[in-house]
Amino acid sequence: MSDAKETKANESSGTNHERRNFFKLGATALGASAMMGLIPGGIRSSAWAAGSDAPEKTEVKIGFIPLTDCAPIVVAAQMGFDKKYGIKITPSKEASWAAIRDKTVNGELDAAHVLYGLVYGVQMGIGGQQKDMSLLMTLNHNGQGITLSNQVKDKGVTSGATLKRLIDNENRDYTFAQTFPTGTHAMWLYYWLAAYGINPIKDVKTIVVPPPQMVANMRVGNMDGYCVGEPWNARAIYDKVGYTVATSQDIWTDHPEKVLGTTAEFVQKNPNTARAMIMAILDACRYIDATANRAAVAKLIAGKAYVNAPEEVIEGRFLGHYDNGNGKKWEDPNYMKFFEDGKVNFPYLSDGMWFLTQHKRWGLLKDDPDYLAIAKKINRIELYTEAATQLKIAVPKDAMRSSKLIDGIVWDAKDPKAYAAGFKIKA
Repeated sequence: MSDAKETKANESSGTNHERRNFFKLGATALGASAMMGLIPGGIRSSAWAAGSDAPEKTEVKIGFIPLTDCAPIVVAAQMGFDKKYGIKITPSKEASWAAIRDKTVNGELDAAHVLYGLVYGVQMGIGGQQKDMSLLMTLNHNGQGITLSNQVKDKGVTSGATLKRLIDNENRDYTFAQTFPTGTHAMWLYYWLAAYGINPIKDVKTIVVPPPQMVANMRVGNMDGYCVGEPWNARAIYDKVGYTVATSQDIWTDHPEKVLGTTAEFVQKNPNTARAMIMAILDACRYIDATANRAAVAKLIAGKAYVNAPEEVIEGRFLGHYDNGNGKKWEDPNYMKFFEDGKVNFPYLSDGMWFLTQHKRWGLLKDDPDYLAIAKKINRIELYTEAATQLKIAVPKDAMRSSKLIDGIVWDAKDPKAYAAGFKIKA
């Protein structure tokens, strides 16, 4: 309650001052972004021609899927962080990622909590009708998982290596579910299977299932395993229908996951509104990342209007307390993160480029695109930088980052074409 009161008080005392200073600070950040070559044509004039930072649209509908990492959208709306920046966020619960895609593309949703790879798939015309898209910020790192059924566990599978042996030795098709063909969960599942010598295109069958329906589908035997966000991995253990064989942070520590996505058209028409959304949700991410606030946030998002899952199912992994449902318990330092002084939220170009390399690897893209140019077009670093500067959140000097994934291969975005072609297992 004290945080809510403080926020309300700041609305009257601090917001006007922030708005007066925003243009000056944002213009400085914009100039810096221009020097980095990160601003697509036309945005600078559209962002500042009116001479005001007032949001063009003051009420925005942001779609979300019932997952733990929808928390920034819910918190921004429920705790009044949106009002601080002159907008009202209405969270809109959606049934599937396909619904999120369609409603965002047609303008029924102004923006969405959305899979990183979905935004890139729509941009490339491989995840539905082509539409120019914008990625405003990253919402979270880590916190997804791969769940296998208890029937697979009963056959002695405890790892990717033992799953490989089972698939090789049994004369039947194994079925795995992911949540959207170009999305994060498909890419984590494919990458993990391939790291253990299982070709996800040729050696197993894959199907698409919306996140909240994963547990029910596993219960009736529609799949042997799935990759999804929390709490639907923990829920399988809670319901005694499955167990966690790997977490997504096992595959890529501090991987990008959900983003705040919208269309390029929305940003072109409403640059100040887009920036206000980033600021409100950055505040929410900072709030959620404080350990002291996490239990209350878990309780908030557990409600029927949001994730609709038992509070304890959400809270455990939300706090880094992991139990794989197969005899192992641990405290995971790489649990779901939302802020980390802005390190989570910066829309790294290399993150977007990685998804394109995997789309190429698995045959979703026939030819190599201009990886860097597409990432620069989609990831709106200039808008993020303006928002972060106003909130005194540090912005990385380099829009690229380097990581080593589960198979020991380093991704540094220096030669994406060679990286995409270099995998032994691919489509």
